Parts: sequence; structure tokens; C-alpha cells
Amino acid sequence: QVQLVESGGGLVQTGGSLRLSCAASGSIFTIYDMGWYRQPPGQQRELVAQITSDFSTNYADSVKGRFTISRDNAKNTVYLQMNSLKPEDTAVYYCNADLATMSYDIDNYWGQGTQVTVSS
Repeated sequence: QVQLVESGGGLVQTGGSLRLSCAASGSIFTIYDMGWYRQPPGQQRELVAQITSDFSTNYADSVKGRFTISRDNAKNTVYLQMNSLKPEDTAVYYCNADLATMSYDIDNYWGQGTQVTVSS
């Protein structure tokens, strides 16, 4: 069994910062790409940022210059540092990972989501 568990969401004022964490646990052999997605109220889920196993990154245009994705491979953890938050960043944020299990099955996994609310 593999689990992705997010933490760090909450309520923050416009211009504030939050740091999300997502720890992967279970029968993991190796983790490939990791990422953060978000789903604003009444909207579809969208990519926020991705990071590869060799630390290449990709960001949605709406968060470039404000958000930073990073990972700690020793801890199987991915982070999202969010600065200069805006009300339009309000969403449920989901962690995502492509990984191989100890039985060498490669699959895509999602966390349960964490709510981020930015007040104006």
C-alpha cells in the first residue's frame, strides 16, 4: 500500500505565505515525477507545479515567481512554498506522484487534498 499525505493548508490573508508538504509512504521502490494540483470551488483540477526526479521544475503561469516546488528524496516528500498568496489561489491542493513499488508496479497516486483559503 502506498499513501500520499498532505499537510500545511489553512487560512491566510492576501499577501501571506503557506508551505505545503506531502509525504509518500508504504512499499515504495522509487519516486519519479511529483507534483501539486489544485481544484478551486466549482472548477476543474489544474496543474500548479511539477518536479522530476532530477529536480527539473515546471509551473503554471499563474503561480510563476510566487510558488516554489521542491523535494527531499531521502524523505519521499515534496513541498510547495506559496508566497504572495491571492484570493484566486483558494482551492483544495492535491499532491501527485508517479512511483514504482517494491513489486515494480509503476502507477500514479494522489493525496487526499488539503484546503488553502486566501482571504481578501
